Amino acid sequence: MDELNDQIEQRLKKLDRLRSLGIEPFGAKFDVKDRAGDVIARHGTSTKEALEQQRVTATVAGRVIALRRFGKAAFASIQDGIDTIQVYLKKDLLGESGYALAELLDIGDWIGVTGPLFRTKTNELTIEVNQLTLLSKALRPLPEKWHGLTDVETRYRQRYVDLIANPEVKRIFITRSRIIQAIRTFLVGHGFLEVETPMMHPIPGGATARPFVTHHNTLGVDLYLRVAPELYLKRLIVGGLPRVFEINRNFRNEGISTIHNPEFTMLEFYMAYADYQDLIALTEELFIHLLDEVIGKGTTTIPYRPNLSDEHTLQISFVRPWKRMDYRGAVAERLGSSATDITDPAYVRAQAKRHHCDLKGGESYWKVLALIFEQLVEPSLLNPTFITDFPVELSPLAKRSVADPELTDRFELYIAGREMANAFSELNDPLDQRQRFETQMAERAKGDLEAQHLDEDFLRALEHGMPPTAGEGIGIDRLVMLLTNQPSIRDVILFPQLRPEK
Repeated sequence: MDELNDQIEQRLKKLDRLRSLGIEPFGAKFDVKDRAGDVIARHGTSTKEALEQQRVTATVAGRVIALRRFGKAAFASIQDGIDTIQVYLKKDLLGESGYALAELLDIGDWIGVTGPLFRTKTNELTIEVNQLTLLSKALRPLPEKWHGLTDVETRYRQRYVDLIANPEVKRIFITRSRIIQAIRTFLVGHGFLEVETPMMHPIPGGATARPFVTHHNTLGVDLYLRVAPELYLKRLIVGGLPRVFEINRNFRNEGISTIHNPEFTMLEFYMAYADYQDLIALTEELFIHLLDEVIGKGTTTIPYRPNLSDEHTLQISFVRPWKRMDYRGAVAERLGSSATDITDPAYVRAQAKRHHCDLKGGESYWKVLALIFEQLVEPSLLNPTFITDFPVELSPLAKRSVADPELTDRFELYIAGREMANAFSELNDPLDQRQRFETQMAERAKGDLEAQHLDEDFLRALEHGMPPTAGEGIGIDRLVMLLTNQPSIRDVILFPQLRPEK
């Protein structure tokens, strides 16, 4: 800490020295004419002779990330976005005042430079600076060993340092932006309208989750941060908007892990006059579109490392058609059970005990089956797999199956052992929906804080009539993890939730 304070003190002295020279340490506008990446792309292969003949001048700006002084000259590397270019600072070219500024530079400072391109004796493309401008003086040095920073706590808590130190981190978040843009382009191209719905709800709903609670002073009421936008988006279907989507922030007061963050991004879209089978086809089409746009045209296989502790990389195939399995059948296959055995509650409970599932006592047949599914089936689903025919008990907003009223027209998409999408034919019978809400409320009364509330206004909307509709949710963060080969959700969220700093 003493060393850090000493470095800050030295930088503050340089700040005073700059001001005494009439140099503003925190500059104003700078007219950037070139980007480092563009300069390298255009002239990275130009020879020394060609550069001397062309006398190409570049004006770039960026952060000083390396500085090597010798005599009355210095080389600096400046970082512009994800690209870095070397600049040459020489007293003979900058003059007394310009080189006085150069002598007061530190790693971390932001500068603007102008000058011709040339190649050094080591053949590195470099800007020979004849005009130097200080844009911002960094008063705090970058952390110890910041170059290639690997300390996880520092990386997540000080993401700004992580972005400086690790250009590959910048690429992840640039890719995340491209993924979201590609999703928007795809859905708009399929006739969907992007909408915005409230983030504060009087009644939490649309997902089985524990909400965050806040208070509105003027209205004098408690409100809940959105756990899902589903019930509002379906209100829009009732109102006559046949295809809607929202890329939204959701908040769930639950655990934190490598695949869970209390604040996360979700895509939800709803399509009138369709069912869940239509969404299976659309989901395959969307994922193939993302692979083409983000990874490369014609991509059918990607590498993925699912665990932080395991360096083993999986190869995930997106070759169509993707596998489909019904929920109960997937459990039976994993257990090596017969179709008759898997319908026997006593057999299923015995299997749950055998595999050390977290039984608390009193669970229904379907909830015991769900514990087995989560523990044994999910991790085994590597390549894209649609699991269909979920039970009504686990699907309070999904339409009942005509073939079996215990089941619903619902699927979840699993890739790399994780749920990537959840979709179903929406329940549009207000009487059935009321009954299911009442069942959920009974579960809440028993102590299930994640069970859904009864939403009278949503029921009133359904009573006005909602056409047959299919809806789907896709977790953006997990999708970005998959497409950027990142094993932790914290690596794809710029500012993940952390414990308070000690």
